[in-house]
Amino acid sequence: MYRKLAIALIIACTAAPTLFAQKAPEGIWEGYDGEWKHVSQQLVALAEATPPEKFAWRPAQGVRSTSEVYMHIAIANFWLLSVTGPKMPAELKEDSEKAITSKADVVSWLKRSLDAVKTAHLAETPKDLQRKVHVADRDATVDGMYLRIIVHANEHMGQLVAYARMNGIVPPWSGN
Repeated sequence: MYRKLAIALIIACTAAPTLFAQKAPEGIWEGYDGEWKHVSQQLVALAEATPPEKFAWRPAQGVRSTSEVYMHIAIANFWLLSVTGPKMPAELKEDSEKAITSKADVVSWLKRSLDAVKTAHLAETPKDLQRKVHVADRDATVDGMYLRIIVHANEHMGQLVAYARMNGIVPPWSGN
């Protein structure tokens, strides 16, 4: 009995470094730009893995559909970014969250919004990030706006993973 226990312990000890040596996903622990790259890649991968007919799916009446969640992210990215200076795209209308529903159009807007945030943030200097802006009913900094953008994107990523799982769609990065 002790021999079997000793063999199991040896196997566990020699396997542990391999288990913990897995490579972290790209962007993780690499500051804002790395984290933005990570969430952007996941959002796009999940959108592209979702069949077109599932973009109209919603978990219950009165709740955003899959396409509406993606468009909400895109619109929020542009709007929050506009507080820091860049203009909202003129062709993005007030009803776009509900009006833009095809997978191709939704994914295009999502990618465009993610790239706009990436490009704008890369152009910011440390001094720019400390600049004061006014949003809704309070003052904030440009850095605070970028924090809100990334938190918002990750919040809805979780929602979209739940939507996907409810529809039998496996997030491409999860493996199961």
